[in-house]
Amino acid sequence: MDSESEESGKRALAASVLPMAAFLGLLVLASLLPGVGKGFGLVSPEYWIYPVQTFICGGLLIWFWREYHFRPPARILFVSAIGLLAFACWVAPQQFFGFVPRPKGFNPDVFAGPAYLTTVILRFVRLVLVVPLVEEIFWRGFLLRYLINEKFHRVPFGTFSWLSFTVVTLGFGFSHSPEDRIAALITGALYNCVAYRTRNLASCVLAHAVTNLLLGLWIMKTRQWGFW
Repeated sequence: MDSESEESGKRALAASVLPMAAFLGLLVLASLLPGVGKGFGLVSPEYWIYPVQTFICGGLLIWFWREYHFRPPARILFVSAIGLLAFACWVAPQQFFGFVPRPKGFNPDVFAGPAYLTTVILRFVRLVLVVPLVEEIFWRGFLLRYLINEKFHRVPFGTFSWLSFTVVTLGFGFSHSPEDRIAALITGALYNCVAYRTRNLASCVLAHAVTNLLLGLWIMKTRQWGFW
């Protein structure tokens, strides 16, 4: 029984960490190989790294899907309100306080016709599906519990400790770019609260997805590509 439990713990650890490791590893690779894609007019590494992340991380999520034990999300109105509040935190500086717009970034207008539509669809798949799943599985599903007990799969989801709350909030915030750091810190704390209130990982994923969907639509409308 102990060996079976240990094997289950290893699978849970791999399922929680590997998608995030692949996601971050590809970002690091993009920073080390900034010229890749320039010969095709793709002046920014995001043009090729985002689709690659979408397929690789999406594939890992599918491979490990049985390990996540998702239940239907709970407290939908509360979760949606948190997602909306987090979105407001991200766009408030430019939208309400007159901060300088951020037009430089992943602009799908470099493509035309079917390539444009495919690029936008893949971008939203990454933003609304892959990123919320990868990040919530790691930050709330894994680390929030691992900092309570290294055998995290035995810790009930949504168990509170000040150490895990603080570390996950800071880790989530500082994993984002400096321009987004304040918003990311607030957002990390808000998603932690979703975990504690709902005790449901799918609710955290939903809150994150709501934020990212609204942000993606806002980016397309305002053309502030720097928020991708």
